[in-house]
Amino acid sequence: MSAGTLFALAFPLALPFWALMILAPTWSWTQRIVASPLIVVPAALVYALAVLPELGTVLPAVADPRLAGVAALLGTPVGAAAGWAHFIAFDLFVGRWCHLDARERGVHPLVMAPVLLLTILLAPLGLLAYLAVRALAPARPAVPA
Repeated sequence: MSAGTLFALAFPLALPFWALMILAPTWSWTQRIVASPLIVVPAALVYALAVLPELGTVLPAVADPRLAGVAALLGTPVGAAAGWAHFIAFDLFVGRWCHLDARERGVHPLVMAPVLLLTILLAPLGLLAYLAVRALAPARPAVPA
């Protein structure tokens, strides 16, 4: 599969999950679907399809990371596709955690929507924003069974 195809596949495979968390966060099906960490598997598989055939090139660059080596790797079509799929998979994993944690804490979906959008676009900043929200919304006390 070409690097261009892999690059083009990664985000559309994650988009339905983002849409559920942002547009239908309280829907029972959203909770069922997003409860599974397996939602990141499609993007992770795209990453695997990009990286595994190039493992001989990728492994040295990540085993002994140096700016020039990582820049050279990411500066190739396969490297860019792999990097993009990596971002998409881990951004979704972080967004999923934020969504689930916010639901447990009772954070209003209108507060979470912009946080999740920021997480899609700039995940570390989205995570920092959620951690700030989280500090203001302490965990609810556990309900005895």
